[in-house]
Amino acid sequence: MRRIVTASLLALAWASTASAQPVDPKIAARVEKVLQKTPLIDGHNDLPGEIRGRVGGDVGKLDLRADTSKLPGERPGAIGLMTDIPRLKAGHVGGQFWSVFISPQFDGPIAVQMTLEQIDIVKGMATRYPDVFEMAYTADDVVRIHKAGRVASLIGIEGGHQINDSLPVLRQMYAAGARYMTLTHAIATRWGDSATANPVHNGLTPFGKAVVAEMNRMGMLVDLSHVSEKTMKDALEVSKAPVIFSHSGSAAVAPHARNVSDEVLGMVKANRGVVMVNFATTYVSEARNRWAADRSAEQARYNAPPFGGLYIGQPEKAKAALDAWDKDHPGPPATLAQVADHVEHIAKVCGVDCVGIGSDFDGIGDTPVGLEGVDKFPDLLAELARRGWSDEDLGKVAGGNVLRALREAEAVAKKLQATTPPSYAKLADLDGAKP
Repeated sequence: MRRIVTASLLALAWASTASAQPVDPKIAARVEKVLQKTPLIDGHNDLPGEIRGRVGGDVGKLDLRADTSKLPGERPGAIGLMTDIPRLKAGHVGGQFWSVFISPQFDGPIAVQMTLEQIDIVKGMATRYPDVFEMAYTADDVVRIHKAGRVASLIGIEGGHQINDSLPVLRQMYAAGARYMTLTHAIATRWGDSATANPVHNGLTPFGKAVVAEMNRMGMLVDLSHVSEKTMKDALEVSKAPVIFSHSGSAAVAPHARNVSDEVLGMVKANRGVVMVNFATTYVSEARNRWAADRSAEQARYNAPPFGGLYIGQPEKAKAALDAWDKDHPGPPATLAQVADHVEHIAKVCGVDCVGIGSDFDGIGDTPVGLEGVDKFPDLLAELARRGWSDEDLGKVAGGNVLRALREAEAVAKKLQATTPPSYAKLADLDGAKP
């Protein structure tokens, strides 16, 4: 996702006063031991999109062995990256689903092309840094690569718009390495509703259900982050394999459309799926979300082209007015402890076997205090350990659960492929004309 923030947000005045709780050395040692045994697998990182946006997709033009946290961006307000090799090692990252996101404003053949170009970036990272990254396509690959001391690199497609409504294209994305696909992004596809747009289809259409079935047949994880609650329910009813939410939180902890209700968590438990908790501050903290909504409203009041605003056509005045508002209304922080609250609530409702970590690093404009980059993952596990989590359960949330879900999806696919041929269902045939 594009990460544009204003200079005033960059200041983040609250960051100097809010801090994560220090980690007890004994707990740190426990976490270290857990992560030596179990790969820490993050469900979602947008670094490939940042590589495309900053250096045109040429991996060789961005040194990931260097500290990228203060890397300047070409776009106004761009911030440093949250991912680099030293911090990945410090964070004991053993597996990473790299997002190959493209904006849903792109549709049709160009969306397919751009997705393949994003996949090329991920593979380019593995080629340029073979001592650090290795492509992974199965659960066994992840285990083997982690044992070898490298980051198992998996690919996740972040939006159903990226297959151009084609099951053959979906199969080719799997062949290219994609091991999950998010059914929608910020807006509806022609076959499924998004969480952040008005409903169009009342969930999944017949073609949308055919997409889920074909993903099951291939062994591609169905990702329900970004989709509407009705789409979640439809997919959970259809899917014969565990689903994932690659980067979502608990709606009971922070009521946001991108989070998961307790009702759906009950269905996830029955499905043996995994909700991987997101670090986006507006999803983590209700107070932060309300502040962000107020700020957006204030921004529109000053300059909302083409129809109005107090300073329409006067961007410098609009910026000055918003800067003054920011100074008078500092944003409340989201914190590592609040992220842990999401993890614990999901585990309470759905079971400790259905929760994981899906940071959304380098796809978010700011982070919870204490989770500023990929080196901070162990601190989240340490917070859970401090709250009484056992080493076994820490291993599950770190990566054991999503690894199990991937393995089960592979087993379901093996059975389906023995009896079910590839589907050639078409949107027009199943759904008729769609907007």
